[in-house]
Amino acid sequence: MAHKEKVIEIIDRNHSQIERLIDKKIDIWLDHVLFSGLWWMGVALSILPWIIWFVLRKKESTDRLLYIAFYVMTISVLLDIVGDQIGLWHYRYHVIPVLPTYFPWDVTLMPFSVIMLLQVKPQVNPWFKAIFFALLASYVGEPVFDWLGVYVPEHWRYTYSVPIQIAIYMSAHYLSMRNHFAQLAKKTQKET
Repeated sequence: MAHKEKVIEIIDRNHSQIERLIDKKIDIWLDHVLFSGLWWMGVALSILPWIIWFVLRKKESTDRLLYIAFYVMTISVLLDIVGDQIGLWHYRYHVIPVLPTYFPWDVTLMPFSVIMLLQVKPQVNPWFKAIFFALLASYVGEPVFDWLGVYVPEHWRYTYSVPIQIAIYMSAHYLSMRNHFAQLAKKTQKET
């Protein structure tokens, strides 16, 4: 029983330290990041691509593409949190200060890029698109954000991202080709 109480005390003390650091992070964000040029850029990158997609999307594929976008968001956020938490990289100029990830990258730029590539020239080999996406994200996107000072790769090389980006794109492509939604919709219509 004494061991359990010691573990609880250690965990609670650690949690209190994390809370104090997050409070400090919010203070820094309020004083130095909020309404800065890079903050506004993050806000724009969080909104504008979705407006562009809404205008350019294939209307009949909206549901399928949003499904894929949410899948890519989920994977991106999870991987980004892990990378940040174990010290592979970190971000500055957060749009939302309490998130360890860079919101525009995970919630807009990654899913937007994937769903745009999925709907443009669907007859192109998905491996070519996956490689293009991975090279663009890894050797253009990451270096630009690094150069701007938003992204700080501490124990990470751009090259490490390439196979991960390929896997994200190919899994998204695979999911986009599933037709079970159409079968379910037809079954539901017949039942009503």
